[in-house]
Amino acid sequence: MKKIGFLSFGHWSAGAGSRARTAADVLHQSIDLAVAAEELGADGAYFRVHHFAQQLGSPFPLLAAAGARTSRIELGTGVIDMRYENPLMMAENAGAADLIATGRLQLGISRGSPEQVVDGWRYFGYRPADGETEADMARRHTEVLLEVLKGDGFAQPNPRPMFANPPGLLRLEPHSEGLRDRIWWGAASDATARWAAGLGMNLMSSTLKEDETGEPFHVQQAKQIAAFREAWAEAGWEREPRVSVSRSIFPIVSDEDDMYFGDGGGESDQVGVIDNMRAVFGRSYAAEPDVLVKQLAEDEAIAAADTLLLTVPNQLGVAYNAHVLESLLTHVAPALGWR
Repeated sequence: MKKIGFLSFGHWSAGAGSRARTAADVLHQSIDLAVAAEELGADGAYFRVHHFAQQLGSPFPLLAAAGARTSRIELGTGVIDMRYENPLMMAENAGAADLIATGRLQLGISRGSPEQVVDGWRYFGYRPADGETEADMARRHTEVLLEVLKGDGFAQPNPRPMFANPPGLLRLEPHSEGLRDRIWWGAASDATARWAAGLGMNLMSSTLKEDETGEPFHVQQAKQIAAFREAWAEAGWEREPRVSVSRSIFPIVSDEDDMYFGDGGGESDQVGVIDNMRAVFGRSYAAEPDVLVKQLAEDEAIAAADTLLLTVPNQLGVAYNAHVLESLLTHVAPALGWR
């Protein structure tokens, strides 16, 4: 059994064929797709976060709205760039959204990817400390977030407050119990996967990874998952960690599917340089269901993960993306033992 959800990058454009032409379109359609995914029996609705781009940027209003419209499905991010985040404000926003969603948030966070502007986090008021890289800054923000999400008091109360305080130091409110255990780290390397395990974060592995061995993408990703789980055990955490991988998978079951994806997508991994890192990008899968079943059965990373996130072409609209999810849940997942 696997949890299966979608991951939307939340693009909008006025280009030909786009059914998401404005930011308002994307936000409303994202909520509607989460509702549709829940009705279809999917397990998760996840959203990418980018700044200075025509994509989803501020996740917590969206997560709260989707939480109010759904009752079962997990709601998450993949991922929030921690270079841009005030961890205390983030903890408040996340706590409120999680309470609205009755404890269903699964927050993917990370150092982030190359953005639309140079050092965009500076416009948000952040800069690395002396001797610190921007990646160090993201990890520092993360460690503060994890600490305050525990719910322990740390702030000295005013001796003459407007409202009566509970005894002792004060914590951030609203606090959502259990959210600390539902933070995921988007790791590009084996080293950051092990770091995340040491801090008790779940692992979110995307459709690209640092090319550390030259092996096929899914093999390197499976080894990263194994390294993460080994580090988790060494850290002595009592709960079982979660691991997700993202894939572009399109069952061809209609003429419309064939029109969009009948060329088969990327049949092999791609290697490139992103943010001064040699990266390997995983292939896309697009074929008739019986072919997909055979192809996906050979993907070692999917086999190793407990959660599969399907990257969806959100500009094709809610109805089509719901169809893609339904096709995979109906025609592919059962044959692979995921359902």
